[in-house]
Amino acid sequence: MRAAVVRDFNKDLSIETVDDPACPDTGVVLKVAACGVCRSDYHGWTGEHPRVESGSILGHEYCGTVVEAGAKAQYKIGDRLIAPFILACGTCPACHKGVSNTCENAIVPGFGAPGAYAEYVAVPFDHNLVYLPDTMSPALAAGLGCRVTTAWHALTDRANVRAGEWVAVHGTGGVGLATLLLAKMLGAQVVVVDIVEEKLAHAQHHGADAVVNAAKTDAAAAIREITGGGAQVSVEALGIEATTNASVECLATLGRHVHVGMPAGSGQMQINMRAIYSKQLAFFGTRGMPAWKYPSLLDMIARGAVDISPMVAREIPLSGASAELRAMHGPTSPGTAVITDLTR
Repeated sequence: MRAAVVRDFNKDLSIETVDDPACPDTGVVLKVAACGVCRSDYHGWTGEHPRVESGSILGHEYCGTVVEAGAKAQYKIGDRLIAPFILACGTCPACHKGVSNTCENAIVPGFGAPGAYAEYVAVPFDHNLVYLPDTMSPALAAGLGCRVTTAWHALTDRANVRAGEWVAVHGTGGVGLATLLLAKMLGAQVVVVDIVEEKLAHAQHHGADAVVNAAKTDAAAAIREITGGGAQVSVEALGIEATTNASVECLATLGRHVHVGMPAGSGQMQINMRAIYSKQLAFFGTRGMPAWKYPSLLDMIARGAVDISPMVAREIPLSGASAELRAMHGPTSPGTAVITDLTR
């Protein structure tokens, strides 16, 4: 099969012909219809993720059609499916408690297992997979990938956002844009922070109540002024020290910080603990979403309860993934890229 392979960090992916994946007994092989290009992939491509090495195939936001099913699989050839990026084992205590996104035995394609920057991908633990709604395009499904699901879990399960609350979003990449769209659907007021004017204008066009350019002003102070004392919820969607501290410092007393952005490198940061202490803030980490929540989220999107089409800015061929990853070295344009042509 054709695949984009990491050979050297920070260099173009190598487009190669590699062996087709073997079908796991507990899963399926999908013919990939679409795969998102995510900032998490960027961290792997730059060598900042410990599970990505030379020879790795990235890609964890994917959907496709079953072309082979294992002996213990519950799906059949021809089924159109979407996968969460965390493939939980289903048998450990975390899975039994319904928090499969914390499964210690989980497999994450692209990070320790071959991913979906390829024509085919093997998916073990296929109980995580969900039928793709007939009305949802593969590009849109891949575009929601880990971004929309992570944002939904962050807002509903971690922060418990309520209508009328102010939600601050720091960084309007894929997960930040998803957070804006979903928070507005929940009835929240949203202020968005970025350093790219084009992205701030894009956020306003899609419902942001206020925007702040952190390159021109103190973001935390501006948010406290806009919200009349601070946001009730703040979502950090980039994974760096500056935005993490701005997120903490922009909150009102008893506010909730939700850390979504994957920290690069060692992950060590200096955080304003005085702000957390003095304002009695809650600090939540979050990663992914339990697989059992997928059907209701997909149904909500398919019914038109929320429009996530702004997530997908462009469809690209497999050979275009390298350019998208290189662009993440600096500020990026609004929306995300999805690989929809795996043949070139």
